[in-house]
Amino acid sequence: MASEIYKKILIATDGSTENKKAISYGIELAKLSGARVYVTYVVDTASFDSIPMDGGWEMMYELLEKEGKEITDKVIADTGENIEIESKLLEGHPGHEIIDFAENNGIDLIVMGTHGKSGLDRFLLGSVAEKVTRNSHVPVMVVRGNEEE
Repeated sequence: MASEIYKKILIATDGSTENKKAISYGIELAKLSGARVYVTYVVDTASFDSIPMDGGWEMMYELLEKEGKEITDKVIADTGENIEIESKLLEGHPGHEIIDFAENNGIDLIVMGTHGKSGLDRFLLGSVAEKVTRNSHVPVMVVRGNEEE
């Protein structure tokens, strides 16, 4: 049964174990609604500001790009169902890139996990999920990861 609510779902992942639950939720919603899924990984080039612009930057970028491809390919391989699913590697600041992709591609729902950080850790590290939730015009489902994993 196809749903009119969700036609395109964006699942944002960073490959962490906390994010597995969000991926499962996004895939299950896609199965129930017949939605097309875009699984994304953002190569965080904003974190490269402190790295000198030499071979180190290129090597770091290539490693992160490879990691992102492996992560999104694994999500697609693990899905194994008759779901339309496509991977997208993005680059830039994760929160901004997720919102930008969703708003420019007619996404109906963004699904993402949270690391469940609080207090000083959250203040120092920032929260991509919080930034996306606060700034996106597209509805966002934030799934808290299992802390015992």
